[in-house]
Amino acid sequence: MPEKLTEQTVTGDSLFEWTVEEYERHVRGTLWHVLMISLGMTLVVYALATDNFLFAIIIILSAIILFLQSAVEPSHVPFAITELGIVLGNKFYAYNEFRAFYMIYNLNTQTLFFDTKSAIRPDLRIPMVDVDPMDVREALQDMLEEDLEKEEPLADRAARRWKIH
Repeated sequence: MPEKLTEQTVTGDSLFEWTVEEYERHVRGTLWHVLMISLGMTLVVYALATDNFLFAIIIILSAIILFLQSAVEPSHVPFAITELGIVLGNKFYAYNEFRAFYMIYNLNTQTLFFDTKSAIRPDLRIPMVDVDPMDVREALQDMLEEDLEKEEPLADRAARRWKIH
């Protein structure tokens, strides 16, 4: 469980620091909007036709969240790799909360993932911005095991492809 960062929290010396956006902002064209509105309306009509009102509510709420997210600039969150763990915003994660780390290199993005020990918490996803991934890898290998077999989570791939991340 992450610890809320306070004056008394001991995090160790900072090895790397950078700022990440709260979520990835996508440029969505007219075609994307037409497809998503069509898909959303089709799913709502199907849900109502099959008397599945909860599904209809979930689709409508998802559409509202996507709309609100596109209207608001993502906030910038400080991130740091320290000697004792990682700091993300106002939370400190000790290294013993993670099984391993892994890095994913895509066409335009480099992402650092921390594999959590919790069965209900997803992997922690950190975009690597203006930092050399090899230097980060070398520093983290002293603290955590690197999982070279792990691939990018399917949810992240789908979200990036559909521009809903």
